[in-house]
Amino acid sequence: MTTISARRLGRELKEIQAEGLPVGINLVSADDFEEWFFTVEVMGESMYPGEVFTLKFTFDSQYPISSPAVQFDVSGGKESPMHGHVYSNGHICASILGTEWSPVLSVVAVCVTIQSMLASSKKRERPPDNDRYVRSAPKNPKKTQFVYHDDDV
Repeated sequence: MTTISARRLGRELKEIQAEGLPVGINLVSADDFEEWFFTVEVMGESMYPGEVFTLKFTFDSQYPISSPAVQFDVSGGKESPMHGHVYSNGHICASILGTEWSPVLSVVAVCVTIQSMLASSKKRERPPDNDRYVRSAPKNPKKTQFVYHDDDV
């Protein structure tokens, strides 16, 4: 981990510990600067009442210049939400994690964006290419060249 990455993640973690997190988002673990886990619950009326999902953030040495790899944790019997931009292996098709990533974004901003994406969902369904994608998907979702074309999900 580079000094810049470690310094930035240290600052973000300090802010989380001092200021807390938005309602419905909780830090599960941030034991190092390589992997962090958060739970996300959609508050209010939604397609996911009472459901809590776990997000896994994986940081490389280029963070925050490079986006973190973010996916829903589907280990140990956990499931990813049924959403048109979320694959059953936990990968998330969201431009903020790819072409629209900016170093000014934070881990908390990503959590809030994903929480908002779930809150605005109108249907519980997988992406149309879920089965094909999951069969051949790389382990790291950042290695996928998603096409961002549908904001109506």
